Parts: sequence; structure tokens; C-alpha cells
Amino acid sequence: MARTVAGLPRGVRLSDHVTLGVLTTTVPASLIDAVLADTERASVRHRSLPARLVAYYIMALALYGQASYGEVLRCLLEGVRWLCRGGDVLALATKSSITKARRRLGVAPLAELYRRVARPLATPGLPGAFYRGHRLVSLDGTTLEQPDTAEIDTRFGRPAASRGTSAYPQLRLLALAETGTLRTGVPKRR
Repeated sequence: MARTVAGLPRGVRLSDHVTLGVLTTTVPASLIDAVLADTERASVRHRSLPARLVAYYIMALALYGQASYGEVLRCLLEGVRWLCRGGDVLALATKSSITKARRRLGVAPLAELYRRVARPLATPGLPGAFYRGHRLVSLDGTTLEQPDTAEIDTRFGRPAASRGTSAYPQLRLLALAETGTLRTGVPKRR
């Protein structure tokens, strides 16, 4: 049975621009450029997928997990074009170009970027972010199927299934997220 390619709706959507705007506000280009320089991964020559764009692309993959790699790149490039208010039409890269660009970037810049950005945002005393002096957080988890190789099987193993073990080695991912909310603009009760 052929698999239907997951995609996002064609055309420009306001939510894509908002998502890209939040991403670029949270992780400004100057920070990505500094991390790329520190990890020696900055683009040296002009490429269709420069290192900074690839870093944003990898972050966008997490935001659009239900879509194909090509669709996420299309969405990101449309957002960049919209933020630049027109300009040159950015061409989509081929699958092999995307793979090569991700391999060129590597893990080091993303690990360093995470180290510099990931931290609690709520300040002590922020209403809705703490309860009895403790920061409000949530745990969320998922399981990701890994390639069926002996090395990965040895490292991650296979969880139990109804008839023995699962078909693929699996990686269990657990995330801790700050869940406090800031209540602004809420009228006071009289």
C-alpha cells in the first residue's frame, strides 16, 4: 500500500508567519551566527541552503512533525520570503541537498544552541508560573522508531510486544517543560 505524503496546505498561511516570527524572536539570527562561528560551522561559500537557514530548518522540523521534510522547507522558505516582503523567489532544494546540508551542519551547533537558549523563562513571583514556591512543569514523552541495525538494536533495544518484541528498536524521549502561564488582561472580580 502506497503511503500518502504528509503535507501542509499550499499557499501562505498566517500561522506559518507567526510560527517563524516566534522562532526568529526566540532564537535570533545573531545568536545562530555566533553559535555557527563558535562551532566552526558557518557557511564559507554561497549555498542554496546556508548554515543559518539549515539551523532554522531543523528547528522547524520539530514544529511541523506531521509534514514531510520538503513541505517544512517550503513553509520555512515562504515565511522567509514573507518576512523579507517579497524579494527573490527562493528555490526548494532537492532531498539530497537537504541531507548534505544537515550533514554539513552536524550536531555540535544545535547542541550549543540548545545549551544557550533552553532555560526556564518564568521569573520568581510571576503569577501562574509557581505554586507554593515551586515552578510548574509538565513531563511529556513519546517513542521514536529507529533504523533496524544491530548497533542501534544493541544500544536502544526493542520494547515488548504482544508476540515477543517490537519490529524496530525504539528510542524513548521524555521532555520536561515549563507550564506556568501569565494571566494578563484578566479583569479582577469585585
